[in-house]
Amino acid sequence: MDLRIEKTEKAIRNAFMELRARMPLEKIRVRELCAAACINKSTFYAHYTDIYALSETLEEETVRSIVSSIPDLKGHSAQNPDVFTRAICLAFLSNISLIKVLFAGKEQSQLGLHLERELKKVIYRKYPEYEGDTEKDILLSYCIQGAYHAYLNNPSVDTESFVRVVEQIVKCLKPLL
Repeated sequence: MDLRIEKTEKAIRNAFMELRARMPLEKIRVRELCAAACINKSTFYAHYTDIYALSETLEEETVRSIVSSIPDLKGHSAQNPDVFTRAICLAFLSNISLIKVLFAGKEQSQLGLHLERELKKVIYRKYPEYEGDTEKDILLSYCIQGAYHAYLNNPSVDTESFVRVVEQIVKCLKPLL
């Protein structure tokens, strides 16, 4: 990538994150972002169609980063879903500061949906027999979304306690796999 394009992209993203940390997505205006990034509007539009496209790009990159940071993701198996769940929780929690900015407010529910979609892709590649299996699909949705919403509803719980409880829940569900 051309160095100028890289610098512009970085300026756009940094300005967006600064604005997003202070206000809801729907309140951010391209004009404000361009002023903060020291670019003109046509430069912004050369990179993104609108603020929502920029936000979606950053959200998807964050989710892919979370999923790719899970150690030995493809090596986890249905025989140890508690270990898999622990890895997912720790990967999620290690990106929490970025998550709190990008997925604040109305965007909060989007993270669970994005995580579920990306994790299911990985799981279905490893276990193609799970795809199309309604029970497995519901179970995976429950584990992924359940852990995410448990975190949202209990943000003050320490990491180790949270992960331990989620592991215990998943161990109880293991016979369904």
